[in-house]
Amino acid sequence: MRIEQIRAFLAVSETGSFGQASKICSVTQSTISRQIQGLEEHLKTPLFHRQAQAKLTITGERILPHARRICQEWEKVEEKIQELLGGEQTELCVAAIHSVCAYYLPPLLQNFCQNHPQVQLRVTALGSDRALKVLRDGLVDVALVMNNKYLTSSSEMVVKHLYYEPIKVLTSNNHPLAQQKSVTINDLAQYSQVIFKDGYGMQRIVQEIFASQGLDLEVAMELNTLDAFRGVIRQGNLIALLPALALNESLNDPSLAIIPIDLGLENNHQLTREVVLITTKDRLQIPTVKDFFNLIYESNKVN
Repeated sequence: MRIEQIRAFLAVSETGSFGQASKICSVTQSTISRQIQGLEEHLKTPLFHRQAQAKLTITGERILPHARRICQEWEKVEEKIQELLGGEQTELCVAAIHSVCAYYLPPLLQNFCQNHPQVQLRVTALGSDRALKVLRDGLVDVALVMNNKYLTSSSEMVVKHLYYEPIKVLTSNNHPLAQQKSVTINDLAQYSQVIFKDGYGMQRIVQEIFASQGLDLEVAMELNTLDAFRGVIRQGNLIALLPALALNESLNDPSLAIIPIDLGLENNHQLTREVVLITTKDRLQIPTVKDFFNLIYESNKVN
């Protein structure tokens, strides 16, 4: 059953004529006849008495009010779709990793709100894996996350590189590593660490880098907020590997120290993570989503 068949049924019932119905529906009379025939075959009952004037059968009369409601609801659906494709979306949902929410996005969000005052932004801070899941599930429109090629390789995903970000070590100012100009993974393996919880891309990076060196990662604690990391690290015994953007609040904190990681010449010296901008092909057809996506991507190119 197709909406065109139901519209043809209503047109014939209102005019009593297949010819007049064809004019209302802007199709040929033979098309109207085929649509009515297809609807009757689907319902397994005749809907009209074929006389000089087409009159509804008893089953046609029973169906008529339901057909009207179906078409009315469908017209509302079409109207909403046209509003969406015409840029009249009233809400835009974004998921981003915590440091991006705190330091990278704020000026861009303000820019977008000034240019789209009719759109309410909903921004949620999530781990990368969780953010990608809610994007795939249709709960958000755009995600800014650490790249995970295993989760972003779908042909439906649109992935744009934003930047590579160094990963450094956070310690207390009285930790044995605090005075070193740089450290190696071997140096770090001697100390217990605080890492992000499961579902955060940073946990995977830390685990992979230790595994690649054949070293054991001693995890003392899992956390999911930057404030919690700083509070625990200040106690003096533990260390944490964190991306540079997440260390902004620690730069001028005398109780903390930030140390670069040296991976050696064969590994391009620094440990980094890649931050990407992601949406889906169908969402990019929506003007509001496209405007936000392009704003983030183009602003990054300028910077």
